[in-house]
Amino acid sequence: MSKFLTTFLLLFFAITSIYSQLVDPVKWETSVEKTSETEYTLVATASIEEGWHLYSQDVPEGGPIATTFTFYTNDNFELVGNTSEDEGHTEDDAVFNMKIKYFDTKAEFKQRIKIINKELSVVKGEVEFMACNDVQCTAPLLEEFNFIIKGSGGSKADATSDVDKLEQTSNDIDSKKDSQKGLWTIFFIAFISGFAALLTPCVFPMIPMTVSFFTKQSKTRAAGIRNAIIYGISIIVIYVLLGTAVTAIFGADSLNALATNVWFNIIFFLLLIVFAVSFLGAFEITLPSSWGTKIDNQADKGGLIGIFFMALALAIVSFSCTGPIVGTLLVEAASKGGIAPVIGMLGFSLAIALPFALFAAFPGWLNSLPKSGGWLNTVKVVLGFLELAFAFKFLSQADLVLQLHWLEREVFIAIWIAIFGTMALYLFGKIKLPHDSPLSHISVGRLSLGLLTLAFTIYMIPGLWGAPLNLISAFPPPLDYSESPYGVGYSKLGSGSSTSHDDLPDGAHLLAPHDILAFNDYDLGLAYAKKVNKPVMLDFTGWACVNCRKMEQNVWPKPEILSILKNEVVLISLYVDDKRPLPEGEEVDSKLRPGKKLKYIGQKWSEFQTIRYKANTQPFYVLMDHDETNLNTPVAYTPNADEYLAWLKDGIGKFKKE
Repeated sequence: MSKFLTTFLLLFFAITSIYSQLVDPVKWETSVEKTSETEYTLVATASIEEGWHLYSQDVPEGGPIATTFTFYTNDNFELVGNTSEDEGHTEDDAVFNMKIKYFDTKAEFKQRIKIINKELSVVKGEVEFMACNDVQCTAPLLEEFNFIIKGSGGSKADATSDVDKLEQTSNDIDSKKDSQKGLWTIFFIAFISGFAALLTPCVFPMIPMTVSFFTKQSKTRAAGIRNAIIYGISIIVIYVLLGTAVTAIFGADSLNALATNVWFNIIFFLLLIVFAVSFLGAFEITLPSSWGTKIDNQADKGGLIGIFFMALALAIVSFSCTGPIVGTLLVEAASKGGIAPVIGMLGFSLAIALPFALFAAFPGWLNSLPKSGGWLNTVKVVLGFLELAFAFKFLSQADLVLQLHWLEREVFIAIWIAIFGTMALYLFGKIKLPHDSPLSHISVGRLSLGLLTLAFTIYMIPGLWGAPLNLISAFPPPLDYSESPYGVGYSKLGSGSSTSHDDLPDGAHLLAPHDILAFNDYDLGLAYAKKVNKPVMLDFTGWACVNCRKMEQNVWPKPEILSILKNEVVLISLYVDDKRPLPEGEEVDSKLRPGKKLKYIGQKWSEFQTIRYKANTQPFYVLMDHDETNLNTPVAYTPNADEYLAWLKDGIGKFKKE
């Protein structure tokens, strides 16, 4: 009986989804809170249907559509800071290979404003967003707001909607992960980074010197242990205060927005290059010597204040080694938003402070410490190579956002191969840098690290020929952002297709990684279909469409399906989230939003799908003839390859009978 009921429900859902595919899972309300005579807080509250979720404002580049607020500013008021949002949930999405923050049930967004003209009565704005459940997502959607300032008193006013919501695809959410896990990850990475900083020439020699000072100057062993612990706590306080200051100055939410900004990524790339070159021995980054002198004078006072200034002196003196690591950690933590910079500095400083307290408690352990020497500079140089490699990740993110194609996948991987290959040669003693000591032999540890680095370098080489490189998938650009999705100088053509890059029709391209001839322009694709006498397959898709990628990666490659797509239909892929502006003169009035114009290519295809097919979900597939008449019933996400193949054969068979 349960099997029959399940089958019935699935059939019912399939039928109703065809005729009722316009969904509206998010309802918006607005309110205004008065915080002072000149400042107000605009509040937009999203009520989300059960089973659906709304994405955060801060979605990593290459991820799904983020929730984006726009306020129509004028001379009557000004915005204060960025739009804040609730804590939400963070999901480690396997498809996008990144952590994505989302909200369910309810989400509240706040924007502070400062009133310049007291006669201001209404603030207008809009929000673009998408919502998803476990099966589907809405496509980019626009919702307009009117925030009533005069006499609002915090009362709620309905938000005015003026666009139908268009579906994209869903992230398959198996469980909701608490955002605290992200903070634990930051803490752990920062803790490991602190130990790395501990093994640099600026910090490591300070351990025996500082511990010996406390044990000799203290009247009792207990006093020495107590002072060393206070010293360690002071180190933690100093770095945590640094993280707190960064958060307070920039704001928890603006840090996240800053970290995903194109120009910030470029600036941080340049900053990391400077740090890397410093670590490699070209120069040292130091704070003014006068700072250290003044701090030392304060440290001579003794007592708790003296111990604190001793810790501050350590932070200043060791800046040339710890500064680049601290800077990297702060920016990475900032990209997570909230109190992440504070947590990052807590983990970093704890790793540095622990040895001082432990060795003070057990001075005999000092005898087991390796002696300072050339190996400390080796650690510093290795960190320099890592900083250099990491820098190109930020440059890559900026390149992806701007779509400049300067740092495509092959170039990125080639740079990493060069960096880690050079690092392996350095570890094997084949390359010497300015501050290296004479190397009479290679230690077992250095040899092991060199072999590991060489193996990693060799592992990356097949990436130039299209290998996925799953171990570093979060770093290089995606496979389709490359000179050739199949590797340097090679383009795959198969399954009976005779089309090459040299004889592509006007407006067509080969859709990677299957080399399917595809158009992104409806009129050009239809004209070509008439010319070659083949049916048209419309593919309503999106750059951020997860289920679209699943269909393309799991269903389309099936031999029989791939053969049909390459040889028996003309594919027209229409991206509903394409943010490129329409060519000048092609901006048209929206039929769904009277008084508004369609500005972007994606808006054009979204409205086209909604009006013609009464559907707003992606993927959405339509087989039609040259008169633009459907050959069979359109289908949406169809993970079952046999069902999809049957649908294709049915439509093509009807076209041949005409």
